[in-house]
Amino acid sequence: MAPEPVDLNTIDDLLKDVIQHLYAIQACVHGYLGPETQQELVRKIKTLTTSLTTLSRSAAALPVLVPPEIIAYVEEGRNPDIYTREFVELVQRGNAYVRGKSEALRAFRDALAEEVVGEWPECGGWVRGVVGGA
Repeated sequence: MAPEPVDLNTIDDLLKDVIQHLYAIQACVHGYLGPETQQELVRKIKTLTTSLTTLSRSAAALPVLVPPEIIAYVEEGRNPDIYTREFVELVQRGNAYVRGKSEALRAFRDALAEEVVGEWPECGGWVRGVVGGA
């Protein structure tokens, strides 16, 4: 049977339940008095186990939006922050390259327009229209 579709609010509520169960266990352990409180502690641990199972099953139905490259990077024991920094630097270099090409093409367009207007003045309006629309 396929798991029902869940949203992030449902997962958030389930996580809050798990945290609440952990807090209850912490309080129970802090006030542990021996056999009198053992049953209560066992009951709370079973409730936590049930909540974790529900959370795990529900979270499995969420779409995973993490790129496989990042998962592989982390599985190799590397820091994902370093991956992010390297990716940002790569994007910045790519943007600078594209910006340089764009500026060079813009300068070429302007120089070509000047030459065309210089050679064929009757085409000046058309050339200005093309340059203005670009």
